[in-house]
Amino acid sequence: MDNLKDKVALITGGASGIGRATALLFADEGAAVAIVDINQEMGESAQKEIENLGGQVIFIKCDVSKSADCQLAVEQTVATFGGLDILFNNAGIVSRTNVLTITETEWDQVMGVNVKSVFLMSKFAIPYMEKRGEGNIINVSSGWGIQGGENAISYCASKGAVTNMTRAMAIDHGPKNIRVNAVCPGDTDTPMLRSEADGLGISYDQMVKDSSKGRPLGRIGTPKDIAQAVLFLASDTSAFVTGSILVVDGGGLAGTG
Repeated sequence: MDNLKDKVALITGGASGIGRATALLFADEGAAVAIVDINQEMGESAQKEIENLGGQVIFIKCDVSKSADCQLAVEQTVATFGGLDILFNNAGIVSRTNVLTITETEWDQVMGVNVKSVFLMSKFAIPYMEKRGEGNIINVSSGWGIQGGENAISYCASKGAVTNMTRAMAIDHGPKNIRVNAVCPGDTDTPMLRSEADGLGISYDQMVKDSSKGRPLGRIGTPKDIAQAVLFLASDTSAFVTGSILVVDGGGLAGTG
């Protein structure tokens, strides 16, 4: 497949979960991929996996909450591949707490990774996209960026911010032919979901069972389920789509509200 032939993509949180699945899919679709992650071991593993499949890839260790790291990641991607076409702001963390139990440090960490990173990576990526005459940014929000959830105050706040940032960015940068959309995954089989189960003090199997009950399709998502939706938004198939919030949750939000 070559839906992304000759494109350059930067993926934050690309070492595992949805980011890794998307990196593999993008490479298979012909893109050169920069995997950006704070986890060096997993990042190098993802890089090697794509290299073994014949893909063009680099790994860049990066704390996406730090301006200097984000700028360096974008510049290194451009220096290696000659430009930047697609930014997938996927990095994210969760803290299962409410306003009484969360600490200020935990709040700042969630906001730094989930919101500030979208601002910083976009700030440094967009000028290069403008030079190309086009660009594509996909942000990861969440079903909880549309409606509230229990004991996840900072996560809900951060994803709500990403949802509306996406709309605002689409308005601001559409005239430069830069599309900005968001994908809202439901619960997905990733290391982050496993950490949520640990934080809630329940088994992962029980968490999956409980989450699956509330979805018409009767299961949680796989990283590839979400990656396929991201590919749609990243490709020319969605050429007239910007400012959109694509829910990919097995129908979880369909019966709520």
